[in-house]
Amino acid sequence: MAVNVISVTTRKQLKQFIRFNYELYKNNEYSVPDLYEDMLNTLDAKRNAAFEFCEAEYFLAERDGKIVGRVAAIINNKANAKWNIKAVRFGWIDFIDDAEVSKALLDKVEQWGRERGMTEIQGPLGFTDLDPEGMLIEGFDRIGTMATIYNYPYYPVHMEKLGYVKDTDWIELLLKVPEKVPEKFERIAAMVAKRFDLRIARSKSNRELERRYGKAIFDLVNRCYSPLYGYSPLSEGQIAQYIKMYLPLVDRRMIALIVNKEDELVGVGISITSLAEALQKAKGKLFPFGWYHLLKALFFKRSTRLDFLIVAIAPEYQGKGVNAMIINEILPNYAKMGFKDVESNPELEDNTKVQAQWETFEKEQHKRRRAYKKEL
Repeated sequence: MAVNVISVTTRKQLKQFIRFNYELYKNNEYSVPDLYEDMLNTLDAKRNAAFEFCEAEYFLAERDGKIVGRVAAIINNKANAKWNIKAVRFGWIDFIDDAEVSKALLDKVEQWGRERGMTEIQGPLGFTDLDPEGMLIEGFDRIGTMATIYNYPYYPVHMEKLGYVKDTDWIELLLKVPEKVPEKFERIAAMVAKRFDLRIARSKSNRELERRYGKAIFDLVNRCYSPLYGYSPLSEGQIAQYIKMYLPLVDRRMIALIVNKEDELVGVGISITSLAEALQKAKGKLFPFGWYHLLKALFFKRSTRLDFLIVAIAPEYQGKGVNAMIINEILPNYAKMGFKDVESNPELEDNTKVQAQWETFEKEQHKRRRAYKKEL
C-alpha cells in the first residue's frame, strides 16, 4: 500500500502524533518517553511561547489505515534572521524501518519549506535550543535522558540514503562522581572568588530562588548560548514559561549560582536527579499513576545517576575558572546524596570550553548525535 502523509489538524490527530513515539518504542529498554502533558505544552501553539516567532505544521504518515511515521515542520524566524539563513527544521521525527515512509515524511517537510521560501532543511531540531535536538548515531545501547532524543539505529541510515549530510554533532559524556572534590577545583575556586570578588548565592526556598534569580538564569543562558549552533534568544514569554516549568522542581543542593559584588548572576550550573527510569515506568502519562513514579524519583528514592541540564558562564568570565566554583559548590552534595555518575547531556563537539571542565574526571564518551542538513 502507498504511504499517505496527512496534516495534523484535530486534537485526536495531535494525540496520535504524540502517542506514535510511545507505541514505536514501548518495548525498548533505552528509550525515555516524554510526558504527554509536556508534549502538549510544546506542540500546542496556544501554550508554547515559541510560537511568538515560530510557525509549524505536524504530519502523520499512514499506510493501510495505520500510522507508520510522524514529523514536525518548523520555521524559527528568529534563528533564521540571526544566522542569515532560510531554513526549515524537521523535528520529532519517527518512522518504521521503511525507506518509503521516511522519504514521504521528509519530502513533505521539504515541500512545506520550499512553499514558504526556505532554501535548506536542518534537523532534528525543535522550536528552540532547549527542545531535544540531534539524531542519535552512537550509543544505541545506552539509556537516554529526559532532555534527549532516542532513536533506532536505522534512522541515520535512512537520512544518508535520502541525501542528508552532517551539519553538526553533539557528544555526551558519562562522568564518575568522585568521593571528594579534586584539590585542583578547591584551589582554583578559592582563587577565582577572591580575584574577581565573586561568591556563591544561596536561596532559602525554591520560591525565593525563582523570585531573585529565575529570570537572571535564563537571561544568562541567552548571553552564553548565543554563539552556539542554531540558537535563538529566548523571549520574555518563553523565559516565564521555563521558570514556571522547571524551577519549582529543582533541588537547591544540585544548583550553583555565582554572583559578583553587585549580586549580578555571572555563572550557573543546574542538575537534576535522573528521571529516565521513572519516565519509563510512567509510560509517558502523568495520570493516573505516573506522578507517583516521578515524585518518588525526585524526593524519596533517587537514581544513582544525575543529569547536568545547564552550565552557563557570562562571556566576560569564561576561561577564568568560574566553572571550578560551580563544581566545587555542588560536587560534595552529589556524593552525600548517593550519586555515582553524571550525564553531561549533549555538548557540541567543538565546544572545547565546556568539555575542558571535565578533564580531571573519570569519564566515557558514550553517545553521539547529529543534526543533518540538505539544500532545497
